[in-house]
Amino acid sequence: MNIYNDYLNTIKQAIQTDRLYENYSKKERKSLVKNSMSYQTFSASENGILPSLQDLMIQVPERKLNQRLGLHPDFAHLKGTENIEDSAIVSMFIDIKGSTNLFKKYSNPTIVIIQNTIQRAAIHTCLIFGGYVHRLQGDGAFVYFGGKEINLETASKNALKAATIFTYFVKNDLKELFLEQGIEKIFTRIGIDLGYDEDVTWAMAGTGEISEVTTFSLHTSLASKMQSYAESNGIVIGENMVTESKISDDFYSTVASRTMNNADRYIFQIPEESFRYTQYDFRWDKYLKTLDFVVTDPYTGRISIKSKTLNNPTYLKPIAETNKPYLNK
Repeated sequence: MNIYNDYLNTIKQAIQTDRLYENYSKKERKSLVKNSMSYQTFSASENGILPSLQDLMIQVPERKLNQRLGLHPDFAHLKGTENIEDSAIVSMFIDIKGSTNLFKKYSNPTIVIIQNTIQRAAIHTCLIFGGYVHRLQGDGAFVYFGGKEINLETASKNALKAATIFTYFVKNDLKELFLEQGIEKIFTRIGIDLGYDEDVTWAMAGTGEISEVTTFSLHTSLASKMQSYAESNGIVIGENMVTESKISDDFYSTVASRTMNNADRYIFQIPEESFRYTQYDFRWDKYLKTLDFVVTDPYTGRISIKSKTLNNPTYLKPIAETNKPYLNK
């Protein structure tokens, strides 16, 4: 059983309903599909997290599921004030690419369900690992990890775990579903960086009700920029993430070593201050097999999430398919 199975089934149901009316005019199809679909599936569990993710959620006991968009609880008191605070945080940008291809095949109501389901899978995964969803961007998301009472190693590792699990879902299960429907090139790109206390200022941006409490930080900006350097279904991280997460050097390499362009080594430079900040490809497929809630079948090589609710583990697809780019490294 795949941990995202309920999310995949929601998408499958939407596609099947849409196809029932594919021979109708565009206007008629839209109306018929709209009247046939329901979001009832998302009320199946607390906070909309679907049952198939329960095995993953059980593995992470310290999580805060009750949240408001754009209001990290440690800094909510800054709303409506001119006060500022300095506090470290991990910033993650998740971008889903290629979803415009859906408009070639499906009506708008179907695309609403497909894109919302993918985005909710990302949101729910981040919530499970202690993320705070700050902003929704198209069908992607901007998420913070960490806070005043969370040490930087924990925040960094939680961000890497969330990004790893979600990227696996997009690269394997979601890709397979869309290929069955003749849709190609839907993938994710993720950028993650960490700013220290002296690098991050929290304050209200905007005015009145047209405002949010957000970070003013080079490293928040760099996380956004890093995702644009990621390859398809890739994750790019900053050197502060490497330092604080304490991951082995087996799990990262410079972006420049992939692109063969030395200009890509540093994501940001201030030459006159001798400041050069390195960006790295995160080898999430290798990292996945080291997570304490993941087990590998020694005979089949299949990866599974340890189950605390069932006798059998929750299997994912063979990881061997996901790490081919690194087999010779």
